[in-house]
Amino acid sequence: MRRLHLTAGTVVFLAFLITGQFMRHHSPPMLTLSDSVRLMFRSRHIYILAAALVNLMLGLYLQQHSHGWRRAVQTIGSAFVIASPALLILAFAIEPQRGFQKEMHASATGLYTLFLGCFAHLISGPVTGSAPNSRK
Repeated sequence: MRRLHLTAGTVVFLAFLITGQFMRHHSPPMLTLSDSVRLMFRSRHIYILAAALVNLMLGLYLQQHSHGWRRAVQTIGSAFVIASPALLILAFAIEPQRGFQKEMHASATGLYTLFLGCFAHLISGPVTGSAPNSRK
């Protein structure tokens, strides 16, 4: 599972760099767009970075439980965290052109998915006193 998160985080970080270049070379230039459209591009760009960083950190530090409900909750949380970047990249691609008149389902769903995945990992975390790799 760690390798999957690390791979997803790396790929999504590359997508973050690509979306940054898209904004830099956007035609017409970003400075000529309305404030609301620029804000939507930038916020969705930062959401992609957040999803990349969460995946990278889980890829580096995730300690999987061997069995039981904690393992199941971790797996569900990982699925949510891995799915969220796809929704956030979709939000970057479609929502700024729609403007504020339309519902922003892709970004909201992507952020809620990222939150639920992080929360699932939080509640399935190590039992108090049994943290792996603890030094004495």
